[in-house]
Amino acid sequence: MSEHILTNKQGRVGVITLNRPEVLNAWHSEMRQQLIAALDTFCNDDSLGAIVLTGAGERAFSAGQDLNETRSFDAERAKSWVGEWETLYGKLRSSPKPIIAALNGVAAGSAFQVALLCDFRVAHADVRMGQPEINSGIASTTGPWIMREHLGLARTIDLTLSGRLMNADESHALGLINRLVAADQVLPEALALGEELADKPPVAMRLDRQRFKEITEPGFRDCLEAGVRIQGEAYASGEPARMMELFLKRRNG
Repeated sequence: MSEHILTNKQGRVGVITLNRPEVLNAWHSEMRQQLIAALDTFCNDDSLGAIVLTGAGERAFSAGQDLNETRSFDAERAKSWVGEWETLYGKLRSSPKPIIAALNGVAAGSAFQVALLCDFRVAHADVRMGQPEINSGIASTTGPWIMREHLGLARTIDLTLSGRLMNADESHALGLINRLVAADQVLPEALALGEELADKPPVAMRLDRQRFKEITEPGFRDCLEAGVRIQGEAYASGEPARMMELFLKRRNG
């Protein structure tokens, strides 16, 4: 099996690295399954008190969905695709241990959402984040839910409909980046924060995260239900496939 996900332990912190740097760590179904398995392993490891999620290479945390996978979807596959995200996002939301995103580069689309589902985000000045899915013909459902929880409706509409990426200064000013450090300090800072959090009382940590999950659960369930309906309609129209082909031709041309 290809190692699309790398794992290691550093002290009381488990480190998960997205490992497809040749495609900016964009994920497909196999990679998502490996990520879910890695999270499950670390969540059940009593020697660990925190988890750090980062990307391989210097360009990207993750570019999000690998369009080479989704461009071939039909309406039924698009609906089951939403179920895959439900499993991954549910695993992030249910972790008894805090999760820190060490953003070594761009976090776009579903990777931006994953970063927001982490408890803390450490980044450097060249990191960009946002929801550019509209540019490749993908309708957004989970994205607007998690963005609205963090940013409110006005900024969510801006980012969803424009598809623009925010620079690190804007993300930091909005509170999306918790710590802004030099590029070579992103992972060390995230590990130090992980050790700090690992020293907190574990039952209180688990219950606090559980309560955040409970507070946001109605919106999460709503966006998943909407996702099945909306992605089915979008892919049945043929627009996502056409737009992704154009997007990939421009990028590779």
